[in-house]
Amino acid sequence: MKILVCISKSPDTTSKISFTDGNTKFDENGVQYIVNPYDEWYALVRALELKEAGKAEKVTIVTVGTATDEPVMRKALAIGADDAVRINAEAKDAFYVASQIADYAKANGYELVLTGKETIDFNGSQVGGMIAELMDMPFVSLATKLELDGTTAAVEKEIVGGVEEVEVNLPFVASCAKGMAEQRIPNMRGIMAARTKPLQVVEPSAAEELTSFVAFELPPAKSACKMIDPENMDELVDLLHNEAKVI
Repeated sequence: MKILVCISKSPDTTSKISFTDGNTKFDENGVQYIVNPYDEWYALVRALELKEAGKAEKVTIVTVGTATDEPVMRKALAIGADDAVRINAEAKDAFYVASQIADYAKANGYELVLTGKETIDFNGSQVGGMIAELMDMPFVSLATKLELDGTTAAVEKEIVGGVEEVEVNLPFVASCAKGMAEQRIPNMRGIMAARTKPLQVVEPSAAEELTSFVAFELPPAKSACKMIDPENMDELVDLLHNEAKVI
């Protein structure tokens, strides 16, 4: 069995965020990119665990992006993926990205497609479900546990007040959430091996972009913190009554 893991790049959480072109475009200048954590820590690592347990023969990562995405892809290869595929197109729209990945996965016979539950920059949580629909496969979202037994998978996901257990036949698509696996740090051997692992570039298929970004807006700046003398309880009570906002 071959597993396809969808990864994307995301800005490091310490990056300073700004926008250009009238707040319609993300400013990438000076931004450090990482593998989207949900893709890396949960989807990719669980795929590698399944391979190590003899449940899969090969783990491939796929990204829809430009050449600037390749350093991030090499990081995923250093963690243990066997090879990588970059679909040579800018990822502007969730449906477009899902269409590209679905077309590639169908053409290459992948039986299990894993994604992170969402990206930490757009938080859309759309691509996994769209891939499943486009491939006419079952979809399990927000999976926290995945075990394979032949052509059947036992999947767990958290729901309000408990855990839901799902049984599904291969092939299928799942988005992975916290609990699926533990983060792995690439070692020096993995980093060196990643330099020579195959990274194939394929041209995109014809697909629509159904959405566009109208504008981005930064959250309002936090107000200054007021320091109150611990002995001055009357002032604190007055501020809590008259100035404090309940969120």
